[in-house]
Amino acid sequence: MRAAVVRRYGPPEVVSIEEVPDPVVKPGQVLVRIRATGVSRGDARVRGFDIPRPVFWLPARLMLGVFRPRKPVLGTEFAGVVEAVGERVTRFKVGDAVFGAAKFAKNTGTHCELLAIGEDEAIAPKPERMSFEEAGCVAFGCLTAGYFLRRLGKLKAGERVLIIGASGAVGCAAVQIAKHASATVVGVCSGANAELVKSIGADEVIDYTKRDHTDPAVVGEPFDVVFDTVGASSLGACKGIMTENGRFLAAVMGVREMVQLMTNGLRTRKLRSGVDPQSPEELERCRAMIEEGAYRSVIDSEYPLEDIVEAHRRADSDRKRGNVVVRV
Repeated sequence: MRAAVVRRYGPPEVVSIEEVPDPVVKPGQVLVRIRATGVSRGDARVRGFDIPRPVFWLPARLMLGVFRPRKPVLGTEFAGVVEAVGERVTRFKVGDAVFGAAKFAKNTGTHCELLAIGEDEAIAPKPERMSFEEAGCVAFGCLTAGYFLRRLGKLKAGERVLIIGASGAVGCAAVQIAKHASATVVGVCSGANAELVKSIGADEVIDYTKRDHTDPAVVGEPFDVVFDTVGASSLGACKGIMTENGRFLAAVMGVREMVQLMTNGLRTRKLRSGVDPQSPEELERCRAMIEEGAYRSVIDSEYPLEDIVEAHRRADSDRKRGNVVVRV
């Protein structure tokens, strides 16, 4: 099969299309012919080994590969058609349209033509109202945002939520999930993306180029949840705009967040962070929202697999709105 392969860490140009062996379907697995996948900021970070020093650098090298990526095919989200099923598979049959997320530590990546994945993992029937391209870029943002807002943030109806980086892949998902939970949603993004963020559910948008979202006079009422999806702020900077029991959710962990988590964060539980477990239950919640018409994919750009270098270049930029999609 064809796959986008990363043989060394570096800029987008290190990604190349190669022929690699087809995956072997084991008992309990399905073989999916991928029709669309996404190139996320997470993929770009792994490719370029954009890891905060010094706390995470060595552990990340040991996990991802000391001298080169241990798993050369990147990508986690996908949509496609079941091509074969292994023994004991009961949920899916050949020909089923599916979407989901493949765990990086457990599976091969999704920037390729074929994926073998366990039927008990984060895989579900593709929503009928979505194209393969739309469904192929759901999982990264929706599962990440759902994990942070629901499990870590314990978001409740009626609470006020500030979403920093509201026009990115995770940010767009977070706005829609928070709105679906009956929260009041304020997004932080550039003025150029304000209408987009409002169109997916934000009650208000703060243009960070003109107004300071950490200024109580700017935001008005304090927030119960502040979700920084891009690593642009901190608990210390946002304390003045949070309620007494407010929670600061950090999707990007750096040295500063680690220190805060080990000191003030553990004591007050105001700072919360973690790694999305890509649970099947969260994917089902996402699918239910889509079928209700409460969630839509925001696609920044689409590229064929042959142009995946350009897709990585776009994911590296600070200008993308929503998701970068690759058609396989």
